This record gives sequence, structure tokens and C-alpha cells, in this order.
Amino acid sequence: MTSSNETTAAAWDDVFSAVEALYDLGWTDGLPILPPTTDKVAEFLAAGGRDGAEIVGELPERRREITAEKVAANAVMAGCKPEYMPVVLAAAEAMLAPPFNLVGPSSSMGGAAVLVIVNGPVVQELGINSRNNLFGPGNRANSTIGRAIRLILMNACAAIPGLYDRSVIGHPGKFSYCIAEAETETHWTPLHMERGFSAGQSAVTVFASEAPRQVRSVGRPEAILYAIADVASSLGTSLSTSGSVGDPAAGIRQGETVVTIAGNSGLWRDWTKAGVKEFLHSRIRRSVADFKRAQVFPGDVEPGDEERMVPLTASPEDILVVFAGGEESNMSSVIPSWGPKVGSTSVTREVRR
Repeated sequence: MTSSNETTAAAWDDVFSAVEALYDLGWTDGLPILPPTTDKVAEFLAAGGRDGAEIVGELPERRREITAEKVAANAVMAGCKPEYMPVVLAAAEAMLAPPFNLVGPSSSMGGAAVLVIVNGPVVQELGINSRNNLFGPGNRANSTIGRAIRLILMNACAAIPGLYDRSVIGHPGKFSYCIAEAETETHWTPLHMERGFSAGQSAVTVFASEAPRQVRSVGRPEAILYAIADVASSLGTSLSTSGSVGDPAAGIRQGETVVTIAGNSGLWRDWTKAGVKEFLHSRIRRSVADFKRAQVFPGDVEPGDEERMVPLTASPEDILVVFAGGEESNMSSVIPSWGPKVGSTSVTREVRR
């Protein structure tokens, strides 16, 4: 990607020619983007409190250094407001952290996207959506912050479809994938506090993931969680089809799972997040027989295989529970990880303002 200092409004006759020129440069995600003019990039850097030359993170496998200027340029192009810049910077830092292993999910045939989950006071300050139409359109902050991360991946990290992005089918979250937790509307401990931050801090958590799988269920919490566990245990996810072929005893290469729970928070007044995780962990599993039928494990189904169960998450802590979504119905979602934790681990970083 060319330095933003080489990109000025004077290079184009009008905004329409600018948009077409940016298409020709290959800087877009397929949708129109805004010109990253020198003045606009400088405004975003000031809002983020960063020098343009500061290294936000590195992608050593591709010999890439991601500077604050590149982050700012892509945030401008995505349609962000300057005040979103600290959130975009935190998300970029998180996905470039070594435990996230960005080169894996960004180049895999599995087509993972980077889900950004925002917590803390910044959610209310920026109006980041945590309720109705959680994963859908209609909110500028969610849409443009998530899109900025995708543009950074493409323009600064070379995760270009057909080049280093080898996704077979992909999913819509690869355009934009950003939500907030409705932490002020529940007694549950917010995600960022579970991960070591204080209530007064703002933070983002990034998660390499598949698309959300919607779960419809009504009734008591036990019934809702039973349905969630069933969806999370389905064959065909990265958690259930990436086994250690040749040795069923070795089990499955277990990873993380994000679960969002919506509806009336009062329904869950007798439950803690820890209790929800324990319930789900004990039920997110499949039989050895099922894995053999799916050829995850080799061999024919033998007596006892139907009863031999294999967990798909190593521990309750590998289930990230987020209270988010509309309050009118007790609907949930399950978001499987791109792969095992040894491949990519979710990372949380503070939003520095």
C-alpha cells in the first residue's frame, strides 16, 4: 500500500474519480472507499495519539511492519470517524500479537474472519451496537471499525483474496465483524474484566472465527443452553472436523468458542457466566461413532463408539460468553473458532485514549 503522504485530494478531479482510482489501485474490499488524504490521515493519528511511524505490530511471515499511519489510512478509507481510531488501533495491536497468529486464519482455506468484541465505557461513548441486529447493518461504528480491520488485513498485511487469502467460501463477516457486549444491562462480569481489565477500562478482544450460527430456543435457561450446546457440537465446524486422524484417543484439536446470549437479562438472574460455561462445556461434545462416520477418526464404528464422547472444548474458560443481542427474544449465537488454540488464540488489548 502506498504511503498516505502520496495520496492527496489534488490527485483527482472529484470524489467519483477518486473512488474509481482507489478501485484501480486495488485498495478496496469491493465496496467504495473514501480517499485517505494527508490531512485526514493526520487527523486520525492525532485522535489516536500516535506518531505515523510508530510500529503497531509486525507480520514477520510476510516481512510486514504495520505502522500507525497505515492503520489510520485504512480507518479513513473504511468510513470511520476520527474518534474510532483508538478502537481500531487496539484491535490491530491485538490481531498482530503473536498468540493470535494472524498469518494462519488470514490465509487459511477455512475462510476465517477477525471478530472484534468491544467492552468498557467506549461502547457507550461511541454508540457501538450491542443489541438489536447485533451482527447486521445499520450502525456506523460497528460497520466501519470492523471494515477498517478487514482493509488493514488486505492493504497492509497482504491478505488479498486469491493471493494470501486462500479462503474457499469465506463468509460475510470478512467485510465487517464488530460487536459490543451489553455489559451495562446484565449482572454478568464483562468479557474484558474476565480477562484482567477493570470496569473503567475499555478493551477489544479479537477472535479468529467462522460465521455466527443462530440458535433459536425458548423456555428456561437450561433449555436455551441445551440448544446452544447442540449447535456448538455440530459436525462440520473447525472444532469437530480437525481431529488427530489415526488415533481417536488423541481426541480433537480443541479451540475456543464465542457464545452470544440475547433476550431479557432477568431470565439469567440465578446464573453466572461461570455457571453457563460449565453447563456448556459438559455438553459440547460428539461421539467417537460420529467422528468415524465423518472420517475425522479412521476405521469403522465399533461397539461402544456411540457411548464414547469426545469434548470439543478443553475447558470452560475456552468458551467466551457475551451478553449481546436484542431483548425481545431469547436468541443466541455460536461462533466456532477458526481452529485449535495452538493455531490462534483470542487476544484482548486496552483501548488507549
